[in-house]
Parts: sequence; C-alpha cells; structure tokens
Amino acid sequence: MDLSSETELVEAAQGGCLESFAALYKRYYGAMVALGYSVLDDIHLAEDAAQQSFAIACGDLSKLKSKEKFGCWLAGICRNVAKQMRRRQGRQSALDESVTATPKRDSFDCTVRQAVWSLKPFYREPIVLRYYDNLPYEQIGNVLGISVQAVNGRLIRAKKKIKKYLERNGITGGDYESV
Repeated sequence: MDLSSETELVEAAQGGCLESFAALYKRYYGAMVALGYSVLDDIHLAEDAAQQSFAIACGDLSKLKSKEKFGCWLAGICRNVAKQMRRRQGRQSALDESVTATPKRDSFDCTVRQAVWSLKPFYREPIVLRYYDNLPYEQIGNVLGISVQAVNGRLIRAKKKIKKYLERNGITGGDYESV
C-alpha cells in the first residue's frame, strides 16, 4: 500500500474533499467489515459497525494527528463500535444456530468456526482479515498497526492454536489440511 498517497488522501479529506474520503472508504471498507465481524460474528452487524466507524471517522478526521496511521486509527474506532454493539445487543452468536447443522461438512465448518472464535482477539483479528477479507499482510499490518513480520507471527501462532483445537475435537490432519 502506498502510504504517501494515503497521507495525501487523508490531508485532502481533512481539507473537506469528499472524493478523498470516498477513496479512503473504498480502500478500508472491506477490512473494517472483517474487523467488525471478528468481534461480532454477524456479517450484518459487522457492516453496520463499519458504516458507523466511517461516520465517526468523518466527523473526527480533524483530530487525527498521524495521517499515515489512518488505517490503524479507523480500526480502533471500528473495534470500539463493534464492542459497544456487542454489549448493547448481547452476544447472540450465529455460531449457536449453526451447531445444529447435521451434514458432516457443516459439522466440520462449525468446528472450524468454533476454533476461530476460541482465539483471543489478538489472534482472531488477523485470521479474519486474512481469510475472510483476503487482505495482504501489508494491509493487515496497516490496519492493526503492526509490522508484516508481526502479522506473519500472529497468523502462524493462530493457525497452530486452531490446529490444536481441531485435534482436541477429533479432527485429524487429513480433515483440515486444506483449511
């Protein structure tokens, strides 16, 4: 990601250029939905959280001091919005509904979901950003405010934790090698 052009977009948006804010929205919307999803486990609520985050960011953009940290700043807003939504709504996870699925593949998918949701947010966020929104490591690092090496490390550790969870739940290597 070209941070200098991002800095220019932020500066222009701070100056009132709606096209620049629209470009930032387009660049980060998918990542914010994925981040919201990592907190809420509901795609519709995650979309609402992303929308609210951009509305807040638009109003508070003048307060952003480090223009090159826009993605990380926006992610912090999105995390807070999603956590507030979760507290307000109470956590009625789609996971609970999907546990009743009967076919073997649905059961496997449900177990993988449970494995991901058993992770602490520190590990769950990069997993969801990478495998739900298919973001490159550089953009994940930009959103989370960490280096590419840290993204790689968190993903490696998260996958090991998911593997252990699956093994504890009777799913062996051949069953999840493609995951």
